Amino acid sequence: MAFEITVFEQKEFREAINKLEELLSHSKAVLLGAGASCCAGLPLTNQLTERALKSDKLSVDSKQILTAIQTSFAGANPASHIEDYLSELVDWLAITARRANRNVTASSVLIGGTEYSNDQLLQAINEIKLAIFDVINVKVDSAIHERFVQALHRPMRPGKENQSSTIDYLVMNYDTLIEDSLALSQLRYADGLEGGVSGWWNPSTFEQSSLDARVFKLHGSINWAEHSSSSTPLRIAPHLKRSQDQAAKIMIWPASTKYRETQLDPYANLMHRARAVLNPLGGSQRVLLIAGYSFGDAHINLEIERGLRASNGNLTVIAFTSDVAPSGVLRAWHEDSSINEQLLIFADRGFFHAEQKAISTNSLEWWKFENLTQILEGGI
Repeated sequence: MAFEITVFEQKEFREAINKLEELLSHSKAVLLGAGASCCAGLPLTNQLTERALKSDKLSVDSKQILTAIQTSFAGANPASHIEDYLSELVDWLAITARRANRNVTASSVLIGGTEYSNDQLLQAINEIKLAIFDVINVKVDSAIHERFVQALHRPMRPGKENQSSTIDYLVMNYDTLIEDSLALSQLRYADGLEGGVSGWWNPSTFEQSSLDARVFKLHGSINWAEHSSSSTPLRIAPHLKRSQDQAAKIMIWPASTKYRETQLDPYANLMHRARAVLNPLGGSQRVLLIAGYSFGDAHINLEIERGLRASNGNLTVIAFTSDVAPSGVLRAWHEDSSINEQLLIFADRGFFHAEQKAISTNSLEWWKFENLTQILEGGI
């Protein structure tokens, strides 16, 4: 369905768009969630969950474990998903690993009335990652994402200046749409891996001069793998024989992981850099544009809130949400007078900024990634 733009002729919505354009002419960062990849042909989190749970990559044990964990999440609000289940498994794994390392006789854990060993949990986690890889590793259309990055890296309106600086992308998704789109748009970027089709983890790439963008894959990536030669990511070209086991050792981690991945590179390094992005120093102003994110990651939410509170007004957050009006953590921030001047919320039926509100009786749909891209291009 075509994007209905006549509503933006109304003064209050036109002013909201103008404010967006003005803010995005400054130093900016972008945070993207699963909703930003949907238009390219990738599943939303609930769709990913449904398909992964049905995957033939899962053994009987793994399906049984997942079913038990899924049952334990009955009544979750918002609804639980595959990352929740993977997080739960990783937490169980931390328990069994700790017991096994101390040579505890009963090192298993009870899940859904059945005992599982450390090895069984490890196998289940690898199989779930393989199932996720299988669902996401499909042909996608990057056209809208290419338009998105091109719009961000040039003035939104002809004749308007755009502050030239590196744009940081905080990416929650496992796919490579942003990296592919930056490259195809001839924008120089770093994602922490040195090399080309095959590469290795080298965070010093983020320090290169004259970068157009830095991409921080906060939950890992489907083209990152752990091999015996390195505990940090390797990117292996798909035509090489050693890539055959890449999916089984794919380096992705869920939102709530507290196990080994969070303590070591690349996760620890990426989170450190993301924290710096959200805490501009020296009085510099930064704008964080959030799209396709449902605010379901408590850790990321905490870092955003810390940035709002610690930046002395230097961080401004622009959040696009499919909710009719601010809800959950967005509502809490909006109602907090100490930070709500720094928060602009573009909801499905209105615009909210501190005491300013512009309400629509109909769905605005400016939160859809393809529609947001059209706005960034100056297309309304």
